[in-house]
Amino acid sequence: MAEKKSPPPPPAGRNPRLPGKSDGGWPRWSIWVVVGIFALLLTVMAAFSPQDSNEISYDEFLTKVENDEVASISFDNTTARITGELNNGETFRSTGLTQWPEADLATLRAHDVEFTPDTPTGNFLLNLIPIFLPFMIVIAFFWWMARRQQSQMGGIMSIGRSKAKTYTTERPGTTFADVAGYAAVKKEVTEVVDFLKDPSVFADIGARIPKGVLLVGPPGTGKTLIARAVAGEAGVPFLSVTGSDFMEMFVGVGASRVRDLFNEARKMGKAIIFVDEIDSIGRKRGAGLGGGHDEREQTLNQMLAEMDGFEPTEGIVMMAATNRPDILDPALLRPGRFDRQVVVPLPELDDRKEILAVHIKHKKMADDVDVNVIARGTPGMSGADLANLVNEAALFAVRSGDKRVSAHHFDMARDRVLMGVKRDSMVLSEAEREAVAYHETGHALCAALLPNADPLHKVTIIPSGMALGVTMQLPKEDRHIYRRDYIEDRLVVMLGGRMAEELVFDMTSTGASDDLLRATETAQKMVKEWGMSDKVGPMAWGGSGQVFLGDSMMNTQEFSDETARVIDEETQRILLDAEDRCRDLLTTNRNALDLVARNLLEKETIDGAEVDRLIGIAAAPGPSAALTDSVTATDSVAADSMGES
Repeated sequence: MAEKKSPPPPPAGRNPRLPGKSDGGWPRWSIWVVVGIFALLLTVMAAFSPQDSNEISYDEFLTKVENDEVASISFDNTTARITGELNNGETFRSTGLTQWPEADLATLRAHDVEFTPDTPTGNFLLNLIPIFLPFMIVIAFFWWMARRQQSQMGGIMSIGRSKAKTYTTERPGTTFADVAGYAAVKKEVTEVVDFLKDPSVFADIGARIPKGVLLVGPPGTGKTLIARAVAGEAGVPFLSVTGSDFMEMFVGVGASRVRDLFNEARKMGKAIIFVDEIDSIGRKRGAGLGGGHDEREQTLNQMLAEMDGFEPTEGIVMMAATNRPDILDPALLRPGRFDRQVVVPLPELDDRKEILAVHIKHKKMADDVDVNVIARGTPGMSGADLANLVNEAALFAVRSGDKRVSAHHFDMARDRVLMGVKRDSMVLSEAEREAVAYHETGHALCAALLPNADPLHKVTIIPSGMALGVTMQLPKEDRHIYRRDYIEDRLVVMLGGRMAEELVFDMTSTGASDDLLRATETAQKMVKEWGMSDKVGPMAWGGSGQVFLGDSMMNTQEFSDETARVIDEETQRILLDAEDRCRDLLTTNRNALDLVARNLLEKETIDGAEVDRLIGIAAAPGPSAALTDSVTATDSVAADSMGES
């Protein structure tokens, strides 16, 4: 049996909240004490209250006396209660008069009834309760108010203290074994772990460990997970705080919390300080509309001063994470502060395999699930996206009533993540379905026939998300640079849907609006940023900076009006060339366009292999009569649809 570890000690300089104690100062069990006291009072009062047994009226009591049935009685002078015993041993109770009539007393004496007057003195404690209970309630109320006010004042006085969570060596949590992939990132941060474990190795050779390590990468790539893994591997206290924890409504609170954070780390000797989302306090100073943010800038200035205030030999290393390194203040990134930036990119193919293997480890998988196929079909997905993909596949398996997650469930989950939820309730008219079918077939044919385009995976006319149809391409491998011929073929694929509508229906529709936006943006980047225009030449103008940073608010245009006209002309020329290539390609393969569209109307979803097979049938010499008839029928339907519209 594993040895049970004791809980971590509270951070130095802070008053931890005791277990079982609420924020207002009262123990959580105090309410049960009050309830118990009231229950005890009710029990005592019930015990001393008279118990009714065989209650009879006063006249019935006198009748029993006259019939010689009463042996003895006891009379309470204060309450006029009569308690007696009959000759047969039974007891009775009755209520008489405060002053006994002489005739009734004579009746008792005549029938030899033993009469015992009683004047009870009462219970001393019960007599004090009605007197002191109101005073006790008032005193308890004022005591509770005083404790609550003291607690609130203590919270106000401690508002400048750091809110960092402390993880000690007794609570390692996540380790590098829990982080799949990212071997290069692990190697970078392993140096920090080794320095904190044995700084003498670095001191002997004269090496200096970086004071700050900045983890940079898109959202969901596991920057915080890697930092937590450093906490588990380092074996030193780990202070974790987010950038928003420094900001409050009071002026100077952020700087005070920064000072308290570093003082707390110095008391621990060796420690790692991790600031998540540091861009919330580390933005460029003096930028934005109306100037900077004084409170945020004070917090940043204090952090810069604290980082300059400790030596590398102290054993304190600062780590931070952000997905917006472009907005960080240059003073934060200079050598001596965050002088090492570790890029945590989107996972590559091998990394995605390892990440998927981690997430499916504790789930029931069918034999047809291949991690390699899933990883190849998820380019550009982060670790968080892959975790969501596996969970969505498991949810689809539950909805289907299956006991294991199969490859089909992963296909459904990927379609949901990439394309959105299928809108089965949307009903399209026949003319609309036909237009969507030819539109998606145009994309699919261009993707299948162009040599530099990504392979076609599937095409569907089932409405999903905001789209009426989707053509999905999956690259064979991850791309890091894009050649000009690949981008030009990609433009042809984007314009394939619009061109197919124009060839078949001799008109265009609004369904190509998103395609045109993406194609225009790509063509502009080819001219302005990538130097792929022979007329413009090797010149580049990047996109404008963010307005809230103040980088481009007062800047003039980077190029002249004549250059802007040339850029527009070159953008138009690139798009028109792509349109001409697309028209020639679809015109040459018109039989394949009609055949694939007809099958798409029948099946609603076909994969890339089926599209290739249909293209081969349409391109075969001497088309069969059935194929010719089907094409003619399709053309007639298109003509009818055009006439109706």
